[in-house]
Amino acid sequence: MELSWLIVAVEAAALIGGGFLYAKNRVSKSDIARRESETSRRMYELAILKELGDRIGYSLNVQQIIDVITGSLHQFIPYSVVSYMLLEPEHVVFKAHLERSVHRAFIDDVRSRMLKSLSALLDRDLTKQRIEEVLSGAILLEDIEEPVGSFFNIPIVIGEAVVGVLTVAHTTTGLYQEAEMTILYKITNQASQAVTKLQDVVKTEERKLNAMMESMDEGVVMTDRDFRLVVANPAARAIAGIANAGTVSLFDFVDHLGGKFDIHGKLDECMALDRPLEVTDVAFGDRIFHISVAPVKSSFGLRANEVLGGVVIFRDVSHEKELERLRNDFTSMLVHELRSPLDGIHKITDLAAASPSAVPADRFIAEFVPIIRKSSSDMLSLVNTLLDAAKVEAGKFEVRPEPYELRTVIADRIAFFRASADAAGVVLTAAIAPSVPPILSFDPHAVGQVLTNLISNALKFTQRGGVVAIQAFMHETDAAIAAEAKVAGVTWFVAPDDPALYHLPACCIIAVTDTGVGISAAELPLLFNKFKQFRSAALRKDAAGSGLGLVIAKGMAEAHGGRMGVASNEGRGTTFYFTIPITPAK
Repeated sequence: MELSWLIVAVEAAALIGGGFLYAKNRVSKSDIARRESETSRRMYELAILKELGDRIGYSLNVQQIIDVITGSLHQFIPYSVVSYMLLEPEHVVFKAHLERSVHRAFIDDVRSRMLKSLSALLDRDLTKQRIEEVLSGAILLEDIEEPVGSFFNIPIVIGEAVVGVLTVAHTTTGLYQEAEMTILYKITNQASQAVTKLQDVVKTEERKLNAMMESMDEGVVMTDRDFRLVVANPAARAIAGIANAGTVSLFDFVDHLGGKFDIHGKLDECMALDRPLEVTDVAFGDRIFHISVAPVKSSFGLRANEVLGGVVIFRDVSHEKELERLRNDFTSMLVHELRSPLDGIHKITDLAAASPSAVPADRFIAEFVPIIRKSSSDMLSLVNTLLDAAKVEAGKFEVRPEPYELRTVIADRIAFFRASADAAGVVLTAAIAPSVPPILSFDPHAVGQVLTNLISNALKFTQRGGVVAIQAFMHETDAAIAAEAKVAGVTWFVAPDDPALYHLPACCIIAVTDTGVGISAAELPLLFNKFKQFRSAALRKDAAGSGLGLVIAKGMAEAHGGRMGVASNEGRGTTFYFTIPITPAK
């Protein structure tokens, strides 16, 4: 009996132990299956992310990224249709891939659900937005009327902003569980985070780029391939007449450039042809621009040499054009100034060579020699002027100071121009303040030439009955020049706050003031341009000359260590002044 119970106990223990082992074995298999499933999903995640990295690289194209995700999704999630909807500036993109054929009503239902979901996420009514639909994969079949059975959305978020939704749908009901939704959410979220980080980097670089662009004189407009503005610096906005405040688009530039330059067409052409374009001499207002249009390319990664967009650079060439025109006028003036004396000499020598007996020696000496002398003197004077201008420009003009009377130099120039002033009906005066020492150390030839240029100009542009006054007074370091001028009885057009007179050392200030036509505020900054003054002179027969006088005079004043300036009141007169740091001779 005891043996029977023992056998039963052993058998029961064996059964219990076997059951336990069987249950344990089943749990282990279930655990293994679960782990294998998790491993499979994790490997799928990694595979998708690797594919994103390999195929996209540093792309910020959200549509391209979602295409990669949806293209690989069938490996893990069963679906009839996978689709996404993205919000673009002017329309909504709806793209659906059919893994199997469905009815048109199925697609319409999916699209309607996605549009409602996106509207809710954005808190915007998108029902009136234009929808751009793209279908791929299997064909639509009208005889299949299976409705949407399983459906779920994943929001696409870039930089904390919803830009679209990703959807999977199936005709089978109750197909999708939390696991499927979780895996898709994780993949989409990781891709979104990667794009967001890259966007942050790009925005940081854009801010650096914009900071640099804002300081540029050239106008710069840069767009991507879809003509969305990446950069439009203040100079470009100013050229187009667009206010700096607010967001602008390329179409604002199209409107404001007013048909003078087809910015959209040129960008499209340069990106399509993959080569730069040049457009010259485009006028906006009173300025002329040279415009360069070029494709912008990637220089690294899988997208190396791919055209990413285009850039337009507006370079103001108004100054260069003005200089070019002035150079041409200057050349014409030189030809004219040299042609007249050369022509005179040529005719005289031709006459003497053709008929020696017809020109007696005494007549030749009395009539023709003075003409030849004057013609050659005029040409020599012009050549010397050009040489002086070249020396000044090269910084090689030398002054030779010596003890000399400033009053004597001024008196000599007054005597030289007296006849010309009387003939023009202009009063020529001089006033030297008692504070100016009798003997000073300076270069009398250079100062005399400066005065010659200034007095000559003043006489040319002063009407009959006007006055040209030469005045000189001393300035002490840190003293108020306006007060010193008033004490010296100086009458001029120089403002007391003229910045050119700030921080002057002890010096003698010599001013030539006229009551002539004056100079406009726009022309004042251009006066000491070596190609500028001759233009005004060349337009008047009584003001002929090389036009280099002011350039040379300024160079001579600066060679003394001084300054030259000008002040004018248009219609009332002009003052040219120069300062020479002069110390009394010992």
